[in-house]
Amino acid sequence: MQKLKVSDTVVVLTGKDKGKTGKIKEINWKTNRVVVEGVNMVKKTMKPSQQNPQGGIVDIEKAVHVSNVSVADPKTGKATKVKVQNKNGKNIRVAKSGVEIK
Repeated sequence: MQKLKVSDTVVVLTGKDKGKTGKIKEINWKTNRVVVEGVNMVKKTMKPSQQNPQGGIVDIEKAVHVSNVSVADPKTGKATKVKVQNKNGKNIRVAKSGVEIK
């Protein structure tokens, strides 16, 4: 069972966005990278297209390495470690404070 899932709230631990929180939009396990909403924003030049007829400079979110984010504790909102416990035959993710992570 993976400790990170899409739509988890995470805290950025290192880099230019250290301390920011956001939800995971996408996970790529082959490259061990996650895209977090509102984090690691970069400017990209876009050619005109059907969706964007003007083209121009657009802000997009780039991926961050998995090791640079940590799940936010549902109780405190701070970064926490996650452990997997077996409860009634199902694996659940639990924060260090003992709160189940949905």
